[in-house]
Amino acid sequence: MTEKRLILGTAGHIDHGKTALVKVLTGVDTDRLLEEKARGITIELGFADFTPKEGLRMGVVDVPGHEGFIRNMLAGATGMDLVLMVVAADEGMMPQTREHLEIVQLLGVEQMVVALTKSDLVEEEWLPLVEEEVREALRESPYSEAPVVATSTATGAGIEELKDRLVEVAEGAAERSSEDLTRLPIDRAFTVRGTGTVVTGTLWSGRLSIGDAVVLQPSGVHGRVRGLQVHGIQVNDAGAGERTAVALTGGEIDLDSAERGQVLVAEGAWGATGMLTAQLRVIQGTGWKVKQGQRVRVHLGTTEVMARVVMLEGSEVRPGDVGWVQLRLERPLLARTGDRFVIRSYSPVTTIGGGVVAEALPPKRKKLRPHEASELQAIIHGDSEAALGAALRLASWRGIAVDEVPIRTGLPPEEGRSATTALGEEGAREAGGRVFDGSIVEAARTLMHEAVDAFHRDEPLRAGIAVELLRQTVPTHDEGRLADLLLSEAVASGSLEVRDSSVLRPGYEPVVTERQQQVMDELLGVYRDAGLAAPSVSELPEALRGRDDLWPLLKLLERRGQLVALENELFLDADGFSATAERVATELAGATGLGPSDFRELIPVTRKHLIPILSHFDQIGLTIRGPDGRDVVKMEPN
Repeated sequence: MTEKRLILGTAGHIDHGKTALVKVLTGVDTDRLLEEKARGITIELGFADFTPKEGLRMGVVDVPGHEGFIRNMLAGATGMDLVLMVVAADEGMMPQTREHLEIVQLLGVEQMVVALTKSDLVEEEWLPLVEEEVREALRESPYSEAPVVATSTATGAGIEELKDRLVEVAEGAAERSSEDLTRLPIDRAFTVRGTGTVVTGTLWSGRLSIGDAVVLQPSGVHGRVRGLQVHGIQVNDAGAGERTAVALTGGEIDLDSAERGQVLVAEGAWGATGMLTAQLRVIQGTGWKVKQGQRVRVHLGTTEVMARVVMLEGSEVRPGDVGWVQLRLERPLLARTGDRFVIRSYSPVTTIGGGVVAEALPPKRKKLRPHEASELQAIIHGDSEAALGAALRLASWRGIAVDEVPIRTGLPPEEGRSATTALGEEGAREAGGRVFDGSIVEAARTLMHEAVDAFHRDEPLRAGIAVELLRQTVPTHDEGRLADLLLSEAVASGSLEVRDSSVLRPGYEPVVTERQQQVMDELLGVYRDAGLAAPSVSELPEALRGRDDLWPLLKLLERRGQLVALENELFLDADGFSATAERVATELAGATGLGPSDFRELIPVTRKHLIPILSHFDQIGLTIRGPDGRDVVKMEPN
């Protein structure tokens, strides 16, 4: 049987019995610090293993309820798949209960069970009143239908029913994917003698195995997995949804680089960011609103960083409202599209809102253009194809690197590949390791065809636009790879042709005027009369040399096979050059170690012309130049 693995987190006011309830459910006392024992409260996160039935395993995260330790509570809450909200029957809903309720909503925890603890301390008729208070608090939340169970850790009342309700709710909770990117936010780091640095956290997604190369982000420190434990048991690998301890090895791995707030990822996965584009909701009833330039504390995973808020719509987000913002972080953090976060005020420190990341690696934005809000909405709320399509449209000519698709869309790699393939059928293209939206592809294709047509119009004597010049008409940041792909597609479809490193419309022939044809005839006459001792271009008669179209006409004669272009602005009559080459091939065939003087009997010209002619022989393979001179290739008889 496949085991479903989930993270169950506690939430609730201080001293409402969260830790005692976890101990009754799991047999583990999650208060591990001496200070916690002495004060009778949870300060740090506590962890336990809970297997309420075969095939279902939950890692329990016991969070502190004291208002002074909300930061620690947030570090544990961001990994929850379902939450056990604890409300003491003798006190009811309290300030931290309500704050924790807001936090788990902001973090997108979808499933909840409520335990009314200490039921043995109140009169029987009091319990329905407390339950009604809880129901009223949940009425406008996603948890309005959450089970509410009265319990007592002293008498054991309601414990079995609580387990049953947890099992029922767990069946509706989504399991995390081990086939996704590997990501473990670190909530504890310590040193074990003989082992070295150990970090713990909830494996949000992906898989870890002994020997894996990993990176701590945002510090960028590289290391390797030396050992793994899941709930104190040595394992060779760990999967998503498991509470995991990882022993790390590496030259720069220590308690400074591996502190809480760092995130353990697979090597090469992705890097930290200094900005987040996000949809922000401000909590109703706190009296706080979020304004342009406001300084806030951002909690994402186990990380807390300060940030400035840039309003992308309007000038503020009022209590109970939702708005688009860009968070300019004062320190980088690791994030991914779809991540949930909470913001707290700078001073006094109060939870004021939270939201979801739409762009984890965004461009710097000031205000949204009219269409961009709907695109951002599609990224975080659309299906896989809609999310990737929206991200590609926002990326415009930059495209998205293939290995960044899971980060910029929140999709597991396989889903990202499937979405890329599906969008490819609608016009998107992958080129040079980047993916481009179909609209960008079509725009690039249009630019290329227009450039070819414009070149034919503006340079009618030339065969076509140079390939490199054509690539530059497509303003992508991919070293011309998209242009290359589209050119190959255009050639295959017959809409463009490549000839001698020039791109042209199929069948295009240069257009010459009657006067230009006369000039070409004059040029041919000059070169035929001069033979192998032809003048350089700068030595042509002034009437020819002064023409603006001289070079295009010369190159056209070359393309038509009437002239042969040598180096140093030299052209020769093609027929005369071919006759000379044939004499050399016939009379010197097989000769070796020849110097320039050995060719002069057959090529009676000065060194100015002889050296370029011999170099051209090398280019066409008639001669081979070596350290001892030139060898004339012996042609095989037909």
